[in-house]
Amino acid sequence: QAQLVESGGGLVQPGGSLRLSCAASGRIFSINDMAWYRQAPGKQREAVASISYDGRTNYVDSVKGRFTISRDNAKNTVYLQMNSLKPEDTAVYYCKGPGFQWGQGTQVTVSS
Repeated sequence: QAQLVESGGGLVQPGGSLRLSCAASGRIFSINDMAWYRQAPGKQREAVASISYDGRTNYVDSVKGRFTISRDNAKNTVYLQMNSLKPEDTAVYYCKGPGFQWGQGTQVTVSS
């Protein structure tokens, strides 16, 4: 069964940084485009960043210049480096790719 496990969330002050990880199993990872999503309380889940199988990236405007998505195919892992975090970045963050089930997500809280 293709699964994703997110980790690396936590509580951070505004302006701080976090690095999220998403470990994939049960499916060939290297050929899949992958993406990070987030869902804030009372809001719909939104795509934040994506990375193609060959490393091309895209970002939602609200995180451009602050977030960086990357992948390590040898480790079946995709990352999201988040810098200059803002309170509005507070959400549960999920990764997703074709054929993978949604994981449990990892909570990111930005607050002083």
